[in-house]
Amino acid sequence: MRLLHTMLRVGNLQRSIDFYTQVMGMELLRTTRRPDQNYDLAFVGYGSNPGHAEIELTYNYGVESYELGTAYGHIAVGVADAAATCAAVRERAAALGGAVTREAGPVKGGNTVIAFITDPDGYKIELIERSDA
Repeated sequence: MRLLHTMLRVGNLQRSIDFYTQVMGMELLRTTRRPDQNYDLAFVGYGSNPGHAEIELTYNYGVESYELGTAYGHIAVGVADAAATCAAVRERAAALGGAVTREAGPVKGGNTVIAFITDPDGYKIELIERSDA
């Protein structure tokens, strides 16, 4: 078994594509329009299946926002330098709606450096500093 993708419902598909490609450095892998079913999809990632897991961005026509709820946690992304990534996110995300919500620093009780950002729809993304990122 393997993880294939995670689906996020978004309020503006192009805004989310721009955030994940321009701010997070992902590629737009493919899109699907389903006007008869009232939704469109965009798949983004650092590579496509089967070698990499993807994020499926789903826009349901006419829905501009969602309640995120309390059960969902976050997406984790490995980065070479969490502080530099936060700086880049802060610079590029202002126009696209993302934000840094926790600056880079060690995780409580450990040495791993992490940070948190949000995408334009409020989904949390954990940045985990890794030498292999």
